[in-house]
Amino acid sequence: MKLKKLTALLLAGIMALSLTACGKSDAPAEKKDETPVESSEPAADDVQEPADENNDDQTAAADLSGELVVWTLANDLISFADKFMETYPDVKVETIVIAPEDYPTKLQSALLGGETEPDIIVGEPQMLGNWYEAGFFEDLNQAPYNAQDYADQIVDYIWKIGQDENGIQRAISYQITPVAVYYRRDIAKDVFGTDDPDEVGKLFADYTTILDTGYKLKDAGYRIFASDAEPGFFSGDSAWVIDGKLNVDQDRYDYMDLVTELYNNDLTAFASQWAAPWYQAMSGPVPILTAETQWGTDEMNIWDADSFAAATEGADTAEVFAFVLPSWGVLTMRDNVGDNAGKYGVCAGPSYQYNGGTFIGISAQSERKELSWEFIKFCTLSEETADWWIEYSQGDTVSLISALEKHKDDTNEIYGGQKLYQFFLGQAEHIDFSKITKYDKAINDAWGAAITAVKQGDKSKEDAVAEFYDVVSATYPELTIER
Repeated sequence: MKLKKLTALLLAGIMALSLTACGKSDAPAEKKDETPVESSEPAADDVQEPADENNDDQTAAADLSGELVVWTLANDLISFADKFMETYPDVKVETIVIAPEDYPTKLQSALLGGETEPDIIVGEPQMLGNWYEAGFFEDLNQAPYNAQDYADQIVDYIWKIGQDENGIQRAISYQITPVAVYYRRDIAKDVFGTDDPDEVGKLFADYTTILDTGYKLKDAGYRIFASDAEPGFFSGDSAWVIDGKLNVDQDRYDYMDLVTELYNNDLTAFASQWAAPWYQAMSGPVPILTAETQWGTDEMNIWDADSFAAATEGADTAEVFAFVLPSWGVLTMRDNVGDNAGKYGVCAGPSYQYNGGTFIGISAQSERKELSWEFIKFCTLSEETADWWIEYSQGDTVSLISALEKHKDDTNEIYGGQKLYQFFLGQAEHIDFSKITKYDKAINDAWGAAITAVKQGDKSKEDAVAEFYDVVSATYPELTIER
């Protein structure tokens, strides 16, 4: 792949990263920081040896020593590195967090420039295909790693995302990120007479049913979603590219119709994702905005809670029924539901999807690869580490199957006592990795632009779709496109 094309592809998916921050928690209640951060020095107290049952020839703690440099997108790996140093006191890990919008360029510059650091590198799913192709990630199938010995220990779709197109393992993630609907149990009982997750899931069974649910909620004085962007995680259930050919099935058009109707019939509160009203809607009534004001005005800054509150004082409000987020949304909601803690439930949506996740690999140019592999195993393949992370993160959903099964009966009181690890493992087991392609991010963005043009009345559906085809054709001239 030519460098110019590689650069364009890498930059295509950066914007979403800056918002989701890799879809992970930091330390409990800790705010994400987009400035570079280094980990603390190794803790000397309470050092303990991990009981890693997955690695019979694990080096004893006293024998592991050296230094590692980790580059990552969010703060999670600072916590993992500190725990690693606590366990192996003769190892020093320097963990550098780089702002998501800067990470691809910085990593590319270092590795194409021949740098031997960082040792550990990470990526989100939409970035990995290009980076595997560029040769950034070490082959983990070869000795001494022999990663395939661990294939049955990690949730299947996660394991496969960590492979290149030739089936060579390049990275592993410590978490799964299935998408779910987070709904208000009290509103469900009020409008539909039940808060049972299986029954509420039927209200989101398909796009037509979602619209019907939205109208019933509006008639009762509620809004189904904070905004029409909310169901975007369920925007299609087929591969965008099949055998080198662009695939736009009816489901994609049905989703376009869903979003257009949500937008034009005021079925949402127009509370933009990640903005102040979106977070406010998790904890209680939120001022109802309009298509014209949803991104703020000169007097109302939707990104500042105080400005938003002052500008909307006395405005009509409504309660929002549901949010759609990956499993890491458990942590987002936890920090924002306020007095609504315990009033939420989690159910399935119209399809099995995932979003985000940090995949950890070894830089192909690292000079400390064996120690790097010990770090990756510690983060992803150790049940003891998984147990610690579940408790420390207060709810992140790990990818290690034995840990998920061990915690399958754990309940989460913020979600009415639901067994969320059991639920998310069940969702993850249905994710069809064959539908995932390296083209997804750019094509999704182009389709999203077409939807925006249609719902806002800027273009007819025919013209918007024609422009979508033009964009995809220009971005991926190697694809066969039948209009």
